[in-house]
Amino acid sequence: MYYVIKKQVDKLPSTFIGFAAPKYIASKKNEHVIFLFQKEDKVIRKWVKLSEIILLTEDKEYFLKVMQQFKDVEEAQQKIVDEAHKQLEKSMTNFTETMYAQINEYEEIRDSSDVPDLLKDL
Repeated sequence: MYYVIKKQVDKLPSTFIGFAAPKYIASKKNEHVIFLFQKEDKVIRKWVKLSEIILLTEDKEYFLKVMQQFKDVEEAQQKIVDEAHKQLEKSMTNFTETMYAQINEYEEIRDSSDVPDLLKDL
């Protein structure tokens, strides 16, 4: 069995995926690796760009170790992103409340004689 870690390009927040494949085909002349899987008596081929493969090994323990390292980093980074989203949400709420308060203040003085607003004539 071969163990693969592959980059997930344009799939944020997931940046990698790991899988096992019983067989693969590769060539130094080709920029792809073909992974072969057996499913219901059919051979399924998955083409993966060589540049997207992070690890290809037969060592399951090493594969699992690297996968865990990546998962730990991903989890830590996701916590930072989640906290940033919470802060952004608070900031957006504050922004909206502040702007509506400012607009409401203006609407209260808009009808004053010293405010050159044509709406009062409509």
